[in-house]
Amino acid sequence: MVGTYNAGLVLLSVLVAVFVSHTALSLAARVASAPRRAARFWLTGGAVAMGCGIWSMHFIGMLAFSLPGVPLTYDVPVTILSLIIAIAISGFALKIASRRRLSALRLAAGALFMGAGISAMHYTGMSAIEIVPMISYDPRLVVASIAIAVGASFAALWLFFRLRHGHSWSMRWVRLGAAVVMGTAIAGMHYTAMAAARFAPGSYCLGGGTADDHWLAITIGLLAVTTLTITTILLVYDHHLESSTRRHNAQLADANAQLRHVATHDALTGLPNRLLLSDRLEQAIAQSQRYRRRFAVLVLDLDRFKSINDSLGHLAGDEMLKEVAQRLKSKLRRPDTLARLGGDEFVLILSEISSRDNVASSAHRILGTIGLPMKLAGLDVQTSASVGISLCPDDGSDVESLLQKADVAMYHAKRSGRGNFQFFAADINPFSREHLELENGLRRALIERQFVLDYQPKVDIRSGRIDSAEALIRWRHPERGLIAPASFIPLAEETGLIIPIGEWVLREACHQASAWQRAGLGPLAVAVNLSPRQLRQSDFVQVVRSAIADARLEPRQLELEITESAVMHDAEAASRVLRALSELGVRISVDDFGTGYSSLSYLRRLPLDQLKIDRAFIREVTHSRDDAEIVRAIVSLAHSLRLAVIAEGVESEDQLAFLKAIGCDQYQGYCCSRPVSAEAFVTMMRRHQATRAHAAGPVDSPTASLHPIIRSVS
Repeated sequence: MVGTYNAGLVLLSVLVAVFVSHTALSLAARVASAPRRAARFWLTGGAVAMGCGIWSMHFIGMLAFSLPGVPLTYDVPVTILSLIIAIAISGFALKIASRRRLSALRLAAGALFMGAGISAMHYTGMSAIEIVPMISYDPRLVVASIAIAVGASFAALWLFFRLRHGHSWSMRWVRLGAAVVMGTAIAGMHYTAMAAARFAPGSYCLGGGTADDHWLAITIGLLAVTTLTITTILLVYDHHLESSTRRHNAQLADANAQLRHVATHDALTGLPNRLLLSDRLEQAIAQSQRYRRRFAVLVLDLDRFKSINDSLGHLAGDEMLKEVAQRLKSKLRRPDTLARLGGDEFVLILSEISSRDNVASSAHRILGTIGLPMKLAGLDVQTSASVGISLCPDDGSDVESLLQKADVAMYHAKRSGRGNFQFFAADINPFSREHLELENGLRRALIERQFVLDYQPKVDIRSGRIDSAEALIRWRHPERGLIAPASFIPLAEETGLIIPIGEWVLREACHQASAWQRAGLGPLAVAVNLSPRQLRQSDFVQVVRSAIADARLEPRQLELEITESAVMHDAEAASRVLRALSELGVRISVDDFGTGYSSLSYLRRLPLDQLKIDRAFIREVTHSRDDAEIVRAIVSLAHSLRLAVIAEGVESEDQLAFLKAIGCDQYQGYCCSRPVSAEAFVTMMRRHQATRAHAAGPVDSPTASLHPIIRSVS
């Protein structure tokens, strides 16, 4: 008895086969690239979807076949068994394709197993036809169908493995073409196996047949297509999420790279900073000891820079520093290093020197290029420099000794008339008169209470509310007038005077916060900067506890700001102190975040409450894409660690709008108020609170209610 085929259902079965093949290629790619737990999910779900698709193609192909006058019926359990075989074979194929390597032997064995499984699925499905007498088969066509199944399996596994990587449009077209080839091969195997079936004349089916096999086939086809479509949509969506994650990780990696660069380079000149200089010096010392080579360290300080900076302005001063940096770079050889320590001080490492005369010639050239006129603020300005030189190993074989001795030689050159250089010698007086006078002045300032504190408000970006302020020390010198902290804090650190000065600042700030609360300003918090020396002070926690108790201040109203470098100098000891302070109830903030070596894995274990973004990142945040990305990354990082973020140095509404848009929590800077005296701060707070209390409606800008106050007290 000869059967016939419904052409429409045959076409539907081939289309399902192609769709199955395309989905299988995508599934193989996802299983191979997914993490272990996700890979199990895609392997299981993919096996079900792919198996249902293959089985649907097979069953639609069987429904496309009909015998004249004999409506076919199917045994349900056997039909379900063929579906289970299809799912198992699909899982096997995806598992093979997800391996890192696929040898020819493993590929051949997998193709044999998979081909046998597909054949088993088909012939199990054929045996579900309840027909009498039973179907017989042409052995040659059976062998041919099995061979086609093995060949199609070999091609499928090879394509799964080769095409599992890549998401470009060209790769998608290649996968589509491969799906057409695979679908055609699968359909060819099925219809070859169908051709092998022989039905005896007078055959009949057990049970009543059904007259709507055509609609049953369409229903199964729609279910298969729906399942495969859902799987494809999930694959596309998952790929989109994965791409977004990769893009986000790449952005974070770029931001971290920029943070690392900023942490080791000067923001103004782009030169290595003190941290990177120390690393370069250690490398130079190691090379010197290994190969017995000498090198020189030159400390260079510009003469009259303060006068030029004060008379022409800070912008002109910055331009001078950048121009000097470019001129110095032009005189260096490739292995040499140029760094800026801060202010107008530069350091050069001259590698592999042959003699002192060689170093002297280099120093002459450097002084000559610095002495050339430069255009600043429309004027031709000339400057000079004083250079101190130390040699390794002659003057020392460690970083501190070489820098210190070059610095001593530089001060001697400055005292000797400026505009020259000086090699270190043992008979050079290491302390200048100015240095000694400043140190003695600091000691007198403590006794005579010449220090004062100014306060700069910290503003909530969303609400515009002021609930804290940073205490900033000033020195009212009886002869020199007001001296900024940058001019005396380094000396206080060097001499150890920072310990009593820091304790005075701590106690004064706590008493002031308590006085504000008694004056009815509410529980304002006060922030105090800590020195690395204070953090290493053995009784520092007791000092803080005493200051809080004496001022009758709630511990949460005190915030201690520490720099990253202070923490990382001795991370374990700093961690113990900070944990003790946190248990006391004091809030901890990391100041100038991103400007030092950041050990994020360690910082996240510290009891921190807040990160403060350094003004160096804020200055150009509305004009520099790099600075904007860095600030955005810091805010995202801090919030992921459940830390609040405050930006310092905010000077414009544009900067403030950017910070508000990225979710920064607080800010301080001239956009709100410059640092003011305690009395002016009280006046500002009373007017601020009165303005907020009587506000008729929402305030458009977070600082709108502050501007009248700023104009009256700043």
